[in-house]
Amino acid sequence: MKIKKFLLMMMVFLGSLFASDGFTKKATVPPQLVQQGKEKMWCNVCGMNLKMFYKTSHAAKTKEGMHQYCSIHCLVADMQKNKIDKDSVQVVDAQTQKLIPAVTAYYVVGSKIKGTMSKVSKIAFGSKKDAQSFVQQYGGEIVSFDKALSLAKEALTKDMKMISMKKQKKIYPMGKKIYEKKCHKFDVDFSKYKSINELKADIKARCSNLSEKPLQAMSLYLWDVKRTNATTQNLPEITVTKEDKCPVCGMFVYKYPKWAAQIFYGDKHLSFDGVKDLMKYYFKHKDGADVILVRDYYTQKTIDAKKAFYVVGSTVYGPMGNELIPFASKEAAKTFYMDHQGKKILSFDEITPEIVKALDE
Repeated sequence: MKIKKFLLMMMVFLGSLFASDGFTKKATVPPQLVQQGKEKMWCNVCGMNLKMFYKTSHAAKTKEGMHQYCSIHCLVADMQKNKIDKDSVQVVDAQTQKLIPAVTAYYVVGSKIKGTMSKVSKIAFGSKKDAQSFVQQYGGEIVSFDKALSLAKEALTKDMKMISMKKQKKIYPMGKKIYEKKCHKFDVDFSKYKSINELKADIKARCSNLSEKPLQAMSLYLWDVKRTNATTQNLPEITVTKEDKCPVCGMFVYKYPKWAAQIFYGDKHLSFDGVKDLMKYYFKHKDGADVILVRDYYTQKTIDAKKAFYVVGSTVYGPMGNELIPFASKEAAKTFYMDHQGKKILSFDEITPEIVKALDE
């Protein structure tokens, strides 16, 4: 009797332990990949393989064309940079494995299935009946797209910190080792790539012997680490004297070293007490501006202003109030954006006179 009871308990335990074995996030039919080019099979934001995380995949139309993501997490991350109409977002129906309008989908949140780029899974279905059947087997709660999107936004900062720790401890060191030893270390011109999946496609072509896991690790190392370092190489340091005054507001720049920025016109340069005043001047004096330097808000390293990312509308103020706060990497800008209620993340070319003017209103 005791043996039977023990076996029954073991069956229940093993049943709960392997409850998710019947479900895979991988595509089991030819996947719908909506991006163009050789990079189409990887997430536009994080570079993960869309076939491997197909049943949590989303797609959206942006000004750059169609972007496809491994998860709703990456969709939300891209929404910070790109204006995306949520009514145009598509999601893979986990049952039919077809892309459907996300606004009509039934999302199961918090099931036993492991999340993609998040601690909490969010899996969509086109049919409420299919969603209910999934909940019966794997648990979770059925919610609308709006609710799932809201939950993803709320968790973004925490999830990004979790992912960042994993990258720092494990993925970057692995990627560095592969880059230096297994892929015949080569120079990368990062200016050629708008997103990590474009870089990853080129790496795959160069290092065709790499399987997906080392390919992803190397791509992340190059994109997050080497690309960021590249923006700080061969740049003069921002140095200011006690005589340097901002030509826009007249303030002494040395009093605000954290915010100092400079424009070089040949052998001469001008110093500013923030990016906002620098841009005001730059829009009127673009000709001959050879080099523009700003400081990464977190690291305080000098970076090329034209390659930086800027957070607008945050709760952090500079010497002249609302500021364009610069970062060497998009990832750092995203973290700051979420921690300090930023409104937008902009590249240098996306900054307009109207945006700068609005900062003073």
